[in-house]
Amino acid sequence: MPDTIRTVLPGTTEQTVTTMDKMTLTIPPGWILLPPGDAALTRRVKQAGPHWQVQIKRGKRTFSKGVWAPESNVQDALTYIKRLRADPAHQRSLDQGRLRRAKKQEAYAIEFYNTVLAELYFHPKFSALAQKLAMAVTAHAVPVGSNTVARTERIPVQDRAKAAIIAWMRHHTTRYDTMAVPRIKGRRRKIRQQLARDSKRILNRYRAGESIARDTCPLAIALDKLDAMSLPIP
Repeated sequence: MPDTIRTVLPGTTEQTVTTMDKMTLTIPPGWILLPPGDAALTRRVKQAGPHWQVQIKRGKRTFSKGVWAPESNVQDALTYIKRLRADPAHQRSLDQGRLRRAKKQEAYAIEFYNTVLAELYFHPKFSALAQKLAMAVTAHAVPVGSNTVARTERIPVQDRAKAAIIAWMRHHTTRYDTMAVPRIKGRRRKIRQQLARDSKRILNRYRAGESIARDTCPLAIALDKLDAMSLPIP
């Protein structure tokens, strides 16, 4: 067992883990737990040889609780990472990488804003409101780590924009976030589908250029609340 690579669950004691098939394993002698938080160090330890990755699952997301590995491998990896990070050339490379990512993020924010605006296609008399909504949707959906549909590249950007608009409407123009949803299979999905239909009806009124009472329109009210906020303008 000490020469294996495993993904395991936390054990019942500090020196045990539980396998995916519910077996209890004792931590091999000479192994220590490397806590999560340093991705480069963790990668180095994993590359060095046998290790047990400890994970837990909460909802649909999986979280690392650290990596068990031989203490010698952890110490060697730590020495290597410290030496690497002390090298000025490595720091310059990191700075250049951050700059590239920042530029890419800025370009994507502009692209996404313009795509959202195009997907809204409000009547010209509501152009100012469309721009404000597009900014709000972009600010909500685009940031790295937001875990929104806008961050996935598996679907076209137009589809991401459509989904992000509906998601923003659901969170800001409905009671969804405070709604008590019965824990019945499929119930939450049905509620989201109904709220999406309601949101599309509101959006279609703005697209058609209908006369809308701002003091009773959920979208207008939600956007008015954002007036005091600083939204990033692409």
